[in-house]
Amino acid sequence: MRSAPWVALLAVTGSAATNAIDKRDLAYSEPHYPSPWMSPTAQGWEDAYAKAREFVSQLTLPEKVNLTTGVGWQGEKCVGEAGSIPRLGFRGMCLQDSPLGIRLTDYVSVFSSGQTVAATFDRSLIYRRGKAMGEENKIKGVDVLLGPVGGPIGRTAQGGRNWEGFSPDPYLSGVAIGETIKGIQDAGVIACAKHYIGNEQEHFRQVGESQGYGDNISDPISSNIDDKTMHELYLWPFADAVRAGVGAVLCSYNQVNNSGACQNSKILNGLLKSELGFQGFVVSDWQGQHSGASSAVAGLDMTMPGDTDFNTGLSFWGANLTLAVLNGTVPQYRIDDMAMRIMAAYFKVGRTLENQDPITFSSWTRDTYGPIHYAVSEGYQQINWHVDAQGDHGDLIREIGAKATVLLKNEGALPLKKPKFLAVIGADAGPNPLGPNSCEDRGCDNGTLGIGWGSGSAEFPYLVTPIDALQFQALDDHTRIEAVLDNYASAEIEALVTQEGATALVFVNADSGEGYISVDGNEGDRNNLTLWHNGDELVKNVSSLCNNTIVVIHSVGPTIVTDWYDSPNITAILWAGLPGQESGRSIVDVLYGKVNPAGRTPFTWAAKPEDYGTEIMYEPNNGNGAPQQDFPEGVFIDYRALDHANITPIFEFGYGLSYTTFEYSDLQVIKADAGEYQPTTGQAPEAPTFGNYSTDIDDYLFPESSFPYIWQYIYPYVNTTSSFKEASQDPYYGQTAEEFLPAGAIDSAAHDLNPAGPGLADPSGGNPSLFDVMYIVTATVTNTGDIVGEEVPQLYVSLGGDDDPKVLLRGFDRISIDPGYAATFTAELTRRDISNWDVEAQNWVVTSAPKTVYVGSSSRKLPLSAPLP
Repeated sequence: MRSAPWVALLAVTGSAATNAIDKRDLAYSEPHYPSPWMSPTAQGWEDAYAKAREFVSQLTLPEKVNLTTGVGWQGEKCVGEAGSIPRLGFRGMCLQDSPLGIRLTDYVSVFSSGQTVAATFDRSLIYRRGKAMGEENKIKGVDVLLGPVGGPIGRTAQGGRNWEGFSPDPYLSGVAIGETIKGIQDAGVIACAKHYIGNEQEHFRQVGESQGYGDNISDPISSNIDDKTMHELYLWPFADAVRAGVGAVLCSYNQVNNSGACQNSKILNGLLKSELGFQGFVVSDWQGQHSGASSAVAGLDMTMPGDTDFNTGLSFWGANLTLAVLNGTVPQYRIDDMAMRIMAAYFKVGRTLENQDPITFSSWTRDTYGPIHYAVSEGYQQINWHVDAQGDHGDLIREIGAKATVLLKNEGALPLKKPKFLAVIGADAGPNPLGPNSCEDRGCDNGTLGIGWGSGSAEFPYLVTPIDALQFQALDDHTRIEAVLDNYASAEIEALVTQEGATALVFVNADSGEGYISVDGNEGDRNNLTLWHNGDELVKNVSSLCNNTIVVIHSVGPTIVTDWYDSPNITAILWAGLPGQESGRSIVDVLYGKVNPAGRTPFTWAAKPEDYGTEIMYEPNNGNGAPQQDFPEGVFIDYRALDHANITPIFEFGYGLSYTTFEYSDLQVIKADAGEYQPTTGQAPEAPTFGNYSTDIDDYLFPESSFPYIWQYIYPYVNTTSSFKEASQDPYYGQTAEEFLPAGAIDSAAHDLNPAGPGLADPSGGNPSLFDVMYIVTATVTNTGDIVGEEVPQLYVSLGGDDDPKVLLRGFDRISIDPGYAATFTAELTRRDISNWDVEAQNWVVTSAPKTVYVGSSSRKLPLSAPLP
């Protein structure tokens, strides 16, 4: 029934295929056991822990298992649902994409992408976006929002899902993920930071997906990341997520140092739960679990969608996890801790058993009535209530889109002031002829680009295109406006833009997305950094014909603009990112000066792809084994890489123009009275357990008299009571934990706390000394122009070591300043901001190298500097 006939299902500790490879020395992930259990005194989690303990103490073993195991793909209404506890009135948990809106349902908003909101450099806007998304999820009945995204961070400019995250700079990404989490969870929804960790490209992330593209690999790609790079770059935003109180973390498809991310004890037990002190639960990416008992003791707390492969009815957990607890290969404290973490996250965001929001939609159909168990067409009832969750969020999306727009070039062409004649050129200015939602999960690039493709998408309630908004503005201004929305209509374009007095607005784009969809041969990751649909040639052609050509780019990241950006006929360039449903109105607000642009590019625009120093692995490099993606560049990605190699970019990280001008002066550095760094000492007590359980297999037989059996549905019950071995159907059944699990994997004794981690009563996120304020930096910013504007002062630090980047972003603000007036920019530097990870000491250290602070308007325009005393 539910007992999967897997060979060594509970005995798999890693990837068997990689053990057989002797072609090269493979990166190795050190084991870290046991899996840390929650602390009842962890700051910010005390009340949630108490409520979870009261609840979990009442549960039977199958009920605990049910919390940890999804019901199966399309088993219920959400993309993932954890099992219910009917006896106590708990309906289970609904987990739903995406990080920019609610996927697979109607009457919801499509927000700007994470990368786009990061370009605002505005903490308040980032928080408000998170809060609004949380509000919509709560109205729809979602318990866990699968976002925000801290990985990919953006190691390679071509990475398919970079736009779902925020920035290749870990500080900016960390601030953004933290503010987003606070907003989501303040709305009463659990945020789920993802994809943890090293998931930096789409190619080879999953075996089945790769084989579908003709690559016969046996295991997912291994991201081979050294300890220093892991801490100083890839782990950084996740540390901020944990410090923000995130309730869930989703482990990724890839391997890390040749151990699957969802069963990698080093990154789950060692880094996340021990060093960062994470108190929430770890959930697998969909089909990202590849073992049973091994993944449980390695730190995985919930498996999604529950089945091993979609619609098999087989599960690594479910009944197999019940058996693993009964036979001792998963200790009771571990299943108890899994349940505790799940329920503590639930209670932490203010949820109660008395006021559970109903799930008002089905991910699988828009029909009002249909089968609740969609995969097997059972349980016909009302499944969609078509609840409108949007509120006034369109106004917020419009504001974000405008404030995120980066003015890259302006030779006086902007803002527009009632132009006589607008010639609008490019398919990106107009609609998808078949509608904005016509391609599944937005898997096409037809019309204007509002978001990328994949599970990180959502269903547009409407999409205001640029031509829509421009026409309304033209009506108000009595401007003549015509458009050619075909990039290849050369004759018609020439006839239009060569007319006297034309201002040409050229809209171009570049798309990408998740690997299960290929668009124009781009298998998630971009094949190159050119504009799509002949966009670069379109820009060159129009600008050769019209001496007032303004270019607007909607893209998932940087494109190579080297061949045309400096043309004197190109009078302005704007990057508008992926603005979401209010795209047209957002860009018109900037073009016409209703919003003075202050967006800053959250990535570097290099002159050529090679300048970034990293690239997608497009072909497997390890035969049929797991592709080996080494990260030899270390922390030197994006602007750090170009700085390190002394390469001049076209537009540097943090760059953006305004319709006014600013000057910087009077840098002041005050040393705070911070104490010495204190490594954490002490011990975690012996692992607690909650309640008892029967060891009689008869108590775990599927209760046919209680509810009907649904085919493919994942249950915690066995299908036979003849023996544990018969119930498991595992020919290797009978091995003890000592025979197939690493040493210490089921140890429940008191153990030393991580010196780099928090104490038992400290906030999560790392050693509390890391967040001591070491310096307070101030500078004066003056608006020297004629109109009010917002400036984004940025603080960078040089750590001074030979192996350190030239500068690192460590502070920013967005300040509105009236013309002729000045404002004070203030930033605090914490110990973490000026520390390096010491791989020998396994802790953070402030080195003796001389350190310098810089303040300016971008990573390469830093007029103010001072040594840190």
